[in-house]
Amino acid sequence: MTMPPLLRSSTPQGALLTDTGKPSLTDVETLRKRAREHITRGPVTEGYGADVDAVVRLLNEALATEIICSLRYRRHYFMAKGIHAESVAPEFLEHAKQEQEHADRIAERIVQLGGGPDFSPNGLAARSHAEYVEGTSLVDMIKENLVAERIAIESYLEMIAYLEGRDPTTRRLLEEILAIEEEHADDLNSLFEGLQSK
Repeated sequence: MTMPPLLRSSTPQGALLTDTGKPSLTDVETLRKRAREHITRGPVTEGYGADVDAVVRLLNEALATEIICSLRYRRHYFMAKGIHAESVAPEFLEHAKQEQEHADRIAERIVQLGGGPDFSPNGLAARSHAEYVEGTSLVDMIKENLVAERIAIESYLEMIAYLEGRDPTTRRLLEEILAIEEEHADDLNSLFEGLQSK
């Protein structure tokens, strides 16, 4: 496939135009000038298409969700009892560690966007999309974790849709986290079905 040739534009923005007249790329001098403007914004450039404050708010909600999920999984790891606990508890611990890794990556992105990650315990549960439900039996624990994963999946799908075309870096981060949340849900569903049939 041959790309249309780029032509230098005489527009004040310095954009390049394809031979069809549609904007394509910005000329180097304009890119250099823009990079020097608002230098304290770090990676958030003029081309950033999302509302930074809204994205930071969404990411802080995702951060709270990951923290709550990590805490719930850890409790379930320690509280798992019964004949099947030996095979289920390590799964809880693995998921807890992965949820904490997600939280760390989200916090890192919040900082890159110029925001502050909200680790405050005050209001943590209210900011989280998932609930902290302890569960009384192994089946209850699996079920509550599965429900939480399904909530996280829906939340991430909506955030990814919102970020489409606006913030590709945050979108990719959330897509990577979403893939792991879907694996967790699949693991938990298998455990749940396995215990239900016994």
